[in-house]
Amino acid sequence: MSDGKTEAASFRWGFIPFWAKDTKKLPLMINAMSETVATKPAFRAAFKRRRCLVLADGYYEWEKAGKLRLPWYYTMRDDGAFAFAGLWERWEHGDKPVESCSILTTDANDLAANLHDRMPVILNAKARKLWLDPDVEPDALQEILKPFPETGLTTRRVGTQVNKAGVEGPECIAPNGE
Repeated sequence: MSDGKTEAASFRWGFIPFWAKDTKKLPLMINAMSETVATKPAFRAAFKRRRCLVLADGYYEWEKAGKLRLPWYYTMRDDGAFAFAGLWERWEHGDKPVESCSILTTDANDLAANLHDRMPVILNAKARKLWLDPDVEPDALQEILKPFPETGLTTRRVGTQVNKAGVEGPECIAPNGE
C-alpha cells in the first residue's frame, strides 16, 4: 500500500531484511513461520507495516521416494486463484534498492500433511482485507494465520520436469507430466 491504496508490484523472491549488510551471506528466506514472524528480527518490522498478498493459482510440495523427489501440485478445488499472506521489504545498502518478499507458513492441514508438516498461509477474502489493513495491530492477525481448510484444496501428482530450474510453462502442472 502506498498512501493507504492497494497497488500491484513485483518483488524479488527471497526476503532481504532492511538491516542486512550483504545479501550474499544471507540464507534464501522464502518462508516466514507465522507463529514467530512477530518476534523474529528478520521479519518483525515488515510484519508490522509491510504486509502483502502473493497471488497464485497453485503451489508444489515434494514426496520423497528413495532418491526421487516427486512433485505434487496443490490448487483450489474450484481452480480459482488465491492469495498467500506475504511480507515485503526494501533493502537500500547496494547500488540499487531491492524490494523483496516472502510468504508465511503455518501448520499443514490434513491434505498437505501427507507430504509436509507446514503449508503456506492461504487467506480467504475477509482475511485478505484484514491482512492488508495498516491499522490492524499485528497481535490481531494471528487468528487468520491458520491452515486453509483441506476441503477447499485439491492436489495431483505432476511430472518431474518441474524439478528443473529452467523449465517453465503449462507442462509443469500437467498431471503426472503428461
